[in-house]
Amino acid sequence: MTAEILIGLYVFVLSVFVGFELINKVSPTLHTPLMSGSNAISGVTILGALACVNAESSFANVLGACAIALATINVVGGFLVTDRMLRMFKK
Repeated sequence: MTAEILIGLYVFVLSVFVGFELINKVSPTLHTPLMSGSNAISGVTILGALACVNAESSFANVLGACAIALATINVVGGFLVTDRMLRMFKK
């Protein structure tokens, strides 16, 4: 059990660093298309979190519920921002 938590923590920390570096390298003109891609990735996160909620561990259930809530907020907010940006380009 402890090794699984450490591996999960290791993957999480690495993903934070990689994500931070990737986002900093993106030019401002690509942010709107990137938001659409981010919404798709958050949809996959929701599916993965749903799998965690079915686990036997209560810790996994809590993490899965938090992941579902945060990914849902990200998807909805991303679609709202993308819609607002696209409305700015319409005449």
